[in-house]
Amino acid sequence: MWVGKIIGTLVATPKDDSLTGSKLLIVQPTRFGTTGTACKPIVAVDTIGAGTGETVLVVDGSSARHVTGNPQSAVDAAIVGIVDSIEIKRDLLQEEC
Repeated sequence: MWVGKIIGTLVATPKDDSLTGSKLLIVQPTRFGTTGTACKPIVAVDTIGAGTGETVLVVDGSSARHVTGNPQSAVDAAIVGIVDSIEIKRDLLQEEC
């Protein structure tokens, strides 16, 4: 699982049948530190009704496919929660991505 911010939406009219009816959002992984290179945005299926600007919890790989209810679906990432707050102890923070 990882945390990211929704930075946009994606519309794809022709797509794999397993994605029909799915809302696709572009998620920028959150960088909690101040150094390192930026993480690339990814496309995730919205399973909970999230929207642009919200901080979300994302799963990827086989976990994302199971969340959609179809383990054979063409899904690599799924949004599974909207984050209310984050508290980080900065002196324990290490490089990420």
